[in-house]
Amino acid sequence: MTTEQAYAEVERLTRRRARNFAYGIMVLPREKRRAIAAIYAFARRVDDVADGELPRDEKQVQLERLHTALDSPGLDAMSVALADARARFPIPDSALHALVDGGLQDLDQTRYAHFEELRSYCTKVAGAVGVACVAVYGSDDVERAETLGVALQLINIIRDVREDWELGRVYLPQDELASFGVTESEIAAGETTDAWRALMTFQSERARAYLRDGLGLTRTLDGRSALCISTFAGLYRATLDRIEARGFDVFDGPPQLSTLTKLRIVGGGLRR
Repeated sequence: MTTEQAYAEVERLTRRRARNFAYGIMVLPREKRRAIAAIYAFARRVDDVADGELPRDEKQVQLERLHTALDSPGLDAMSVALADARARFPIPDSALHALVDGGLQDLDQTRYAHFEELRSYCTKVAGAVGVACVAVYGSDDVERAETLGVALQLINIIRDVREDWELGRVYLPQDELASFGVTESEIAAGETTDAWRALMTFQSERARAYLRDGLGLTRTLDGRSALCISTFAGLYRATLDRIEARGFDVFDGPPQLSTLTKLRIVGGGLRR
């Protein structure tokens, strides 16, 4: 497989599988866009293994192989594209390995006692994506890139409560569930009680605070990279707005942003 073929495949994957990612990177110049798509393809591979239907031990084997593949790339599209992207940009190996560690953590840990424990997990599975991508954007503001990644993951957690429950996972911190008086049986039943709305309002406010802090990253980026980041943020913020408008009833599935809404968010960034 040629490098061009590999990049074409990871870009197709990004357009097909990414809910918001593809709309952000569409504004980047070609070389950066392709590198970000390669990082996404790697992260998608980790997620697909960790969330898939294979037996737990086989998932572990496959994830460990991804650790190894970072040192000895294979010949599939994701491996070829990512190897080329890593040759062109200073994408840190540690960030890619952290992504795999997050997938491995999902195999064994399904509950989080408190937020600091959850934040550590989010740093692996999403903060690491931010750190990998910021090397492509051309900034050394790793701290805010990580914070932005954590912010997007916190919004994902709010959005995907039902999906995560069906996988046997509850990412909402256990001490916060107890503090607001929300039980896992209520999550299982999909009950949007006053206690649930209060808990999720708290989660939403924290996610928005992380998002505001992470967006400080745009001050260190060129115009198109900053537009990419602000588009991500706008899409996730719009999703959170819709969840809030529904009273945090996320049990019938996450809200879907229309193509027109997504294009308007991209267009709004271009006008700014």
